Amino acid sequence: MKKIRIQEEFCIGCRLCEINCLVKHSYSGKIIKAFREESPRALPRIRVEEEGYLSFALQCRHCEDAPCVENCMSGAMQRDRETGTVFCDEERCVGCWMCIMSCPLGVIKREQKTRRIASKCDLCGGEGEPVCVAQCPNEALLYE
Repeated sequence: MKKIRIQEEFCIGCRLCEINCLVKHSYSGKIIKAFREESPRALPRIRVEEEGYLSFALQCRHCEDAPCVENCMSGAMQRDRETGTVFCDEERCVGCWMCIMSCPLGVIKREQKTRRIASKCDLCGGEGEPVCVAQCPNEALLYE
């Protein structure tokens, strides 16, 4: 399975991965509309952490023994059998947040503006290279 790998030595903390992820998962797919007009605003499914001079992007690692899938009481957290990607079936999600409590990385977020659903990296739905990787100006994110 292909995964996103972070090279923190190249990350400059520009947060373009967050911005592009938000736009990709917005209703319009357009940057100005996503930030100024859409309500509720989409959540980025990646986040940049900073500690002093070190910065790095953090998103779902699609664990082989994914505790979020194991602990999801509604069966909304699932693994795609072909790609191995862990994703949330939003139609089945009941907003119990067991996935959030069981995620060892703390990368699953609560989308509460429209419905109570879990939001996490889905590798851009398997559409080739994820947008965060494609748009990283310093090539700090690799998809391999």
